[in-house]
Amino acid sequence: MFAAASVQARVALLIACASLLGGCATVEAWDRGNLAKPQMAAEPHPPQREALDHVYRSREGTSRGASAQGGGCGCY
Repeated sequence: MFAAASVQARVALLIACASLLGGCATVEAWDRGNLAKPQMAAEPHPPQREALDHVYRSREGTSRGASAQGGGCGCY
């Protein structure tokens, strides 16, 4: 009973490792310029994200890692 579970766990681990390694790729030098474009960034609009984070922090009364904390009303 435990041997079957162990085999299943090993197969699941092998599949997980194979799927993670499948995402690795070598990027050629001429393709790196395309990946460095601003629209390829994880957050393509940082100023807009900062403004939305400020609104969220003001409404929720949390700092989420920032130094300022509000009471939920937007005042500090």
